[in-house]
Amino acid sequence: MKFTQLPIGARFEFEGQVYVKTSPIAASGESGGQKLIPRYAVLMPLDGVARPAPRKARALDEAKVMAAFEAFAADCARLLDQAASDTTQRALLRAELDAARRRFTENLG
Repeated sequence: MKFTQLPIGARFEFEGQVYVKTSPIAASGESGGQKLIPRYAVLMPLDGVARPAPRKARALDEAKVMAAFEAFAADCARLLDQAASDTTQRALLRAELDAARRRFTENLG
């Protein structure tokens, strides 16, 4: 369990010592003294703190994703056309954008 998941006042074990969480970033050792607990630290709760529920995978609707991507690609093409200073540059950039769009859709399949 991560330190941020523990409520203040919870007891836990870290590096062989028992601590009590006293703030969002620090804990007091049972033998005295304060210690900053790193966010990446994996702790062993001692008070039976419930583990957080695992995140549910989000189901995405393929049609909605593709519609959103097509709208994004259209916005990119419009902005590219506005920003390109000449027709040759515009054509080269549009070809790159089209290639990127193709790669994106091919990687989905």
